[in-house]
Parts: sequence; structure tokens; C-alpha cells
Amino acid sequence: MSKRAGSPGTPPAPAAFRVLVVDDDADMVAFLGLLLQREGMKVETASDGDAALAHVSATPPDLVLLDVMMPGASGFEVCRQLKSDEATALIPVVLVTSLEDSDSRVRGIEAGADDFLSKPVKREELLARVKTLRRLHETRKELESRRLAAEVQRKDAIRKAFSRYISPRLADRIADAAGDQGDPFQGRAQRTNLVALFADLRGFTRLTEKNEVGAVVGMLNEYFAVLTDAAYQHDGTIFNMAGDSLLVGFNVPFPQPDAAERAWRTALEMVGRFAPVAAAWHRRHGLDLGVGVGICTGEAIIGNVGSEHYANYTIIGNPVNTAARLMQMAAAGEVLVCGPVYERIRRLLSGYSVTERGDVALRGRSEPIAVFAVQASTEASA
Repeated sequence: MSKRAGSPGTPPAPAAFRVLVVDDDADMVAFLGLLLQREGMKVETASDGDAALAHVSATPPDLVLLDVMMPGASGFEVCRQLKSDEATALIPVVLVTSLEDSDSRVRGIEAGADDFLSKPVKREELLARVKTLRRLHETRKELESRRLAAEVQRKDAIRKAFSRYISPRLADRIADAAGDQGDPFQGRAQRTNLVALFADLRGFTRLTEKNEVGAVVGMLNEYFAVLTDAAYQHDGTIFNMAGDSLLVGFNVPFPQPDAAERAWRTALEMVGRFAPVAAAWHRRHGLDLGVGVGICTGEAIIGNVGSEHYANYTIIGNPVNTAARLMQMAAAGEVLVCGPVYERIRRLLSGYSVTERGDVALRGRSEPIAVFAVQASTEASA
């Protein structure tokens, strides 16, 4: 049994090829319209240039047959406007004219006309030119459709590739930037001011000693899921995950004027979100665990480091090393910050227990640095 038109499984009929005929001569419009309709094309009309521009803007046709000599804007001017607009530049335009001099042809070419049709119009010539431009237009549309599909696939691949390291919002920005400015992760190494946050699981050694390998891996996955979600919540970029520690950077790869505040809120999220996980682990395994965090800011080198076989996009420098040292000093539920970070976030610390540790000498630094300890209680971070 043959399928009825419009029944499920029947492909939709192709849309009729739409031609806009623009002419102030009603007889010419009727003549051209009749010839095109007999070929199965849909004809739309406009009587002057302004009406033609409005029509194309509202419902872009597949082709424009455009008279040259009209009241108001000439066909040359209408064609020039259509071709200068990115939204309508690919619509084929045929100038219909009784002007046979070379200067008029040059003006038409300069305006961007795709073809010319001389008056009086001959049926065979009209149909031959329209059919040729129809094939060209359909080829252009197919190529543009393929290009857009490829662009969507490319950006989707970029989002998927980077979504494991950065928040979805930043992944979208990178996907968009890749088309115009290039991949920000592929640029040359550079120095930049950033905020580095190191987080670490206090009590990790006891965790590995008292549990089977499979259980340890599962618990670490649960722990890192909490921390990475917290980092993504505030658009942090994850640079390294090793053992039980996590390195997150702010103000990279995109500027974040409030980078220190983002880092502080991320630390609160990490401590607060991990608290119920730690409580569940305590009930199951009798372990007392928590997150310790170190945050510091300063100038660092950012870029791809490694060999031709393996490389990481990473950050190197004093703020990273200092954040790592502060993390090692931090107790469970504690956030240690260097002096410059403290100055930027101190207005956010009302209600938190803050202890000034004074100037602390850290391994790898030539001079002591001011350190402040903040107790990030779960109540305050909720």
C-alpha cells in the first residue's frame, strides 16, 4: 500500500523556490510572475526599492529579479544594500534592465549583481538564468549548512574536551573564542597575575591504610567530584589533580578581576560540600577527614609544559608554591591565605574565625610572608 501524503514516514515536500520580482511596471511583474509560476516557483512582488528591501528583511527569498529604473532607490542601490548586508549577501540578484551600455553593466557588477537580464525579456533566457542561479543558490545553501554543522560539531568537541578541566561557562567561552581568537590553551607561555588554590584531603594516609584499593579509589572519586563541582561553581580552572590534592587557578585563561573572591568562595564550597561526605565516611569507616586549603596570589608562568608526547597546560611560580605550602599547613576545615589575598577578601570574612599567623618562613621563599588562617565552618559556608 502506498503511503498517503503527509502520513508518518513520508518525507516532507521540498519548499517551493521563492522569487521576489521587483518592478514598478505591473504588466512586467505579471509577465515574469506567470513564466516563473509555470515552472513551479513561488512568486512574490514589490513595486519599488524600499518595498523590496523591507520584504527581503522580513522574509528573505531565494532569488531577486530586480528592475534597474524605478522611482526612489534604483535597482543598483537596492542590489548594493542587499550585497553589503551579511544576512542577505548570498541571495542571488538578477538586474532586469533596458540599459545596454557598458557603464550600466559596470555599475551593476560593482553593486554585486549575480547576473543581468535585458528587456524585453525572453522566456528562454529568463528561465535559463533563473535555473542556473537556483542551482548555484542551492549549492551555496548546502555548503553553508555543512559548514555550520561542522562548526557546531567542532565547538561541541571543544566543550567536551575542556569540560573536564573548566566550568561549562568557560568551556562555552573557549569554544566561541576558538573561531575568532584561537584556542587560549594553545598560545605561547606567558607571565600573568593569578590566584592559586591548593586543596588537600586531611587524613588521606589513614584512608589508604584502612581500606581496600577499590574502596579508596571510589572515595577519592567522590571527594574530587565535590571539589571540582565547587571550582566550577566559581569558574576556576583545574590544572592538576594528584593523589588527594587539587590545584585550581583563577584569572586564567580569562581575566577575572574578582579572582581572590572567587578563590575564597570556592574554598568555602569545598569545605562545606565535603562535610556531609566526611560525616558519611566517619559512620562507615570511623575516619575523621576534612579539607585543608591554601590560597596565594602573584605573578606566575602559564603555558604548556612537557614533551612532544605528553604535555600539561599548567601554572608555575611563587603563588603556586606558596599555596601548596599553605595547604600543607592547613588543618581540616581551615583555609590559609597569604597577605595579599587576605587584603582582597577581608570584607567577606565577617562572622568567620580569623587568626593572624604572623610572618611565616616557607620553604622555597627567600623572605617570610604574612599568613592568615580562616576557619571555614560549614554553617558559615552554607
